Amino acid sequence: MCGDLRSAHAGQSVILMGWVNRRRDHGDLVFLDLRDRSGITQVVVDKSESTEALAKAEAARPEFVVAAIGTVRQRIAGLENPNMPTGDIEVVVSELLLLSDAKTPPFSPAEDAIVNEELRLQYRYLDLRRPEMQANFLMRHKVAQAIRGQLSSEGFLEIETPMLTRSTPEGARDYLVPSRVHPGTFYALPQSPQIFKQILMVGGFDRYFQIARCFRDEDLRADRQPEFTQIDLEISFPTQETVFGVAERFLTAAFAAANVTIPTPFPRMTYDQAITKYGIDKPDMRLPHMAELTEVLTPELRESLRIEPALPVFGFVIPNVGELSGTARKSLLSEIRAFFGDSGLDALDITRLRTSEAFVPLAEEIGSHLNATTIAFNGNSFTTNDLAVVITPKLGTPALWNFDRQWIPKRIGALRIELAKKFADKHKLFDKTGTADDYRFLWVTDFPMYEFNEEKKTWDAAHHPFTSPHEDDIKSGALYNDKGSVRALAYDVVLNGLELGSGSIRIHRKDVQSEIFRSLGMTDEEARERFGFFLEALEYGTPPHGGIALGLDRIVMLLAGASSLREVIAFPKTAKAIDLMVQAPSEPTEQQMRDLHLKTAVRS
Repeated sequence: MCGDLRSAHAGQSVILMGWVNRRRDHGDLVFLDLRDRSGITQVVVDKSESTEALAKAEAARPEFVVAAIGTVRQRIAGLENPNMPTGDIEVVVSELLLLSDAKTPPFSPAEDAIVNEELRLQYRYLDLRRPEMQANFLMRHKVAQAIRGQLSSEGFLEIETPMLTRSTPEGARDYLVPSRVHPGTFYALPQSPQIFKQILMVGGFDRYFQIARCFRDEDLRADRQPEFTQIDLEISFPTQETVFGVAERFLTAAFAAANVTIPTPFPRMTYDQAITKYGIDKPDMRLPHMAELTEVLTPELRESLRIEPALPVFGFVIPNVGELSGTARKSLLSEIRAFFGDSGLDALDITRLRTSEAFVPLAEEIGSHLNATTIAFNGNSFTTNDLAVVITPKLGTPALWNFDRQWIPKRIGALRIELAKKFADKHKLFDKTGTADDYRFLWVTDFPMYEFNEEKKTWDAAHHPFTSPHEDDIKSGALYNDKGSVRALAYDVVLNGLELGSGSIRIHRKDVQSEIFRSLGMTDEEARERFGFFLEALEYGTPPHGGIALGLDRIVMLLAGASSLREVIAFPKTAKAIDLMVQAPSEPTEQQMRDLHLKTAVRS
């Protein structure tokens, strides 16, 4: 391989095959940098060695595929290339074969600069030749292999589940596939193997896993694709602790495959704690949490500062932002107010408070509370280089708080993330340190069982309809009488503010599963029509079971330091769900439509 040769190989006869990365013509001497996925070796074509080989080297151009036959020799002292692992040697060519020529590419895989992403996706086969992309996919392979090895060592069986199934409610739209042999009927591509892996538990396979392809017809983001890969597993007779332990062990193995050591066990936090402290159910633990400052503000101070007397006040710190000038501070306040719009929330300028004698004690007490969060976070007090932000509800703020007591921390939590992103690159907030602090994992537990759909005035499953409620909420009757208070035995694993995966302890009783379907607005007849096979399976001795699914694409994206899943998926779609290389989706032929008994209706 082109990246294998070292000084120890000097004098050996070798054959190298790969792409011409660069070519340098010195008349009677031509240098070719030959590249494959292992690296680059310089080959030298000298007229004195072979005039025929020299003629072919002169004809070669970047991205030609060639075979070079020759002898390894040590480079002349002073001409070594310390930037290449093979930089101490070169191959003197005796014979050169041009295996395949190449048009001038629209961009060069040898260049460091990233070209227009749409062009990269259109010519993905060229983009995949870039060393950065090849490194990403080598890492992806190693991570997947490490996960397979760890789960296999713990007694898990890898079992494939169907790709053509029936539509089930998973929270997103299904991709439908028409059946030719059953006109008018459709398969659905799986959003996850959820029901099948539960049926495998009924079938006695107590430990299942699969690196599964899944499909969701939803709007795309940098961390979302219509088809994706997840690490899917299910266990019979588990507690939550069982699932947590399995997931932490295979994540430890996966990260070790990328030479990263992560500490376990991961910290835990309930959903309610996450919202109160971070304003989001997937907290980025690389930033200090919010501090509630409600008690700091007396009624007199609230009146003086025109703050709503009955609503909470929160503050937070973004570290290492640097001291802001008065102009920059005013600009930032304007940005914060624009972010909140007419929600009734406003920002309090602590720096201004410190210049007013009447408010100095308030500024100091606020600073003391925020300081406690940074000390708990990293053991250090916050300084003038850290940005302190205090958000207050203005007088006359809408009474939405009475309906949803989480809306204020959620809005402030969203601002916290936006400000961190704003200052991240300039002040290197999230630069890798080479320590465990680069990867801050967290388990979030005890999610709500239901979410109220304000538009439809119905309850939706917050996780999915196969998640078990807390046993206490079944016994107390809350499951039947107070849906807003019901907790799910659901959990997410979060890394650096990204949800890596979700799981839950499942429902294994038919009566409870039927009740969940009813609570979601499904009649018993509809439930039997859609899930009769599953409800019947629950009647034949179903073990308690639970599991989790984690996104392999997201794990590799974070390990690669990439900003988009498209950097770690070989053939991804654009933000408009288009494959630019093969131009999919495409229109079917008339014959295909006739075979499938389909017609299209185009509406303006």
